Amino acid sequence: MLVLRLLNVVAPAYFLCISLVTFVLQIFLFIPSMFRDPSTTPLFSPALLHGALFLFLSANALGNYVLVIQSSPEDLGKGLNLGKGTEVVADWLDGNRSPGSALPSTHFCRLCARVTQRHDHHCFFTGNCIGSRNMRNFIMFCLYTSLACLDSLVAGMAYISAALSLSFANPLAFLTLLPHSISQFFSGALLSSEMFVILMLYLWLGIGLACAGFCCHQMLLILRGQTRYQVRKGMVVRARPWRENLQEVFGKRWLLGLLIPVLNVGSDYSRQKEK
Repeated sequence: MLVLRLLNVVAPAYFLCISLVTFVLQIFLFIPSMFRDPSTTPLFSPALLHGALFLFLSANALGNYVLVIQSSPEDLGKGLNLGKGTEVVADWLDGNRSPGSALPSTHFCRLCARVTQRHDHHCFFTGNCIGSRNMRNFIMFCLYTSLACLDSLVAGMAYISAALSLSFANPLAFLTLLPHSISQFFSGALLSSEMFVILMLYLWLGIGLACAGFCCHQMLLILRGQTRYQVRKGMVVRARPWRENLQEVFGKRWLLGLLIPVLNVGSDYSRQKEK
C-alpha cells in the first residue's frame, strides 16, 4: 500500500514533467527549425499550422487532465444516493465488508478514501479514480495525449533528419537509430541535445501507442456498457444498445467535448445531479 501511495504522487509529477519538456522542445526547437526564412513566411505556412495543431492538442490534453482531477469521486458517499451509504463506507473502512458488496458498480478506493459511482479503475497518472463523473474527460485526455505525442514524434524525426542528414525512408532506420546514436554520443560525434531528442522520440512513441491502445480498449468497454472493475469482478451487466451506452458517458453534446475541454455536460449523471 505504501508503494501504491508513493506511485500515486510520483506518477502525476512524471507526467507533468514530460509534458513540460515536450512543450519546450516543440516551441523552442522543432517549430523554429521549420521556418526557412521568417521574413518571407506566408500566413498559412507548414510551421505555423503545425504550431497551431500542437497547441490545440496540448490544450485539450492538459485541459481534460485538469478536469479529470477536478471531477473527483464523491467524498465517502457524500451527495450520493446510496441509502445507507454512511454505514457501508464505515464497514469498508473497518474492513468488515468487501468493497463490492454495497451496490453494483459502486466501489470504495482506499487510495482515494472515496466512493466512486460506476467505478472503472484508479489512474495513478491523475492520482484519482475514474468513474461516472470523469470518464469522458479521461478518454479525451488519453486521446489528445496520444495525438500530441505522435505529433511530437513526427516533428522530432523531422528535426533529427535535418540535423543529422539522416533519412527515415527505410523503416529500419528508426529501429537502429538509438544504438547508433549511443555509440556516436560516447565517441563525441553527437551533441547532448540531439541525443536527448532521440531518447524523447522513443518515449513519445511508447506513450502515444500506450494511450491510443488504452483509449481504444476503454471505448470498447463503453460500447458494451461495462467498466474495467465490472470485468475484473465478473459482474453481469444489463444488455443495452450501444448508442445508450455512449450517451451515458459522452452525453448529447459530445461534439463540444471533442473540440474543447469541458465538463461532462448532457450526460445521464449530470441530469441526476441537477435533480
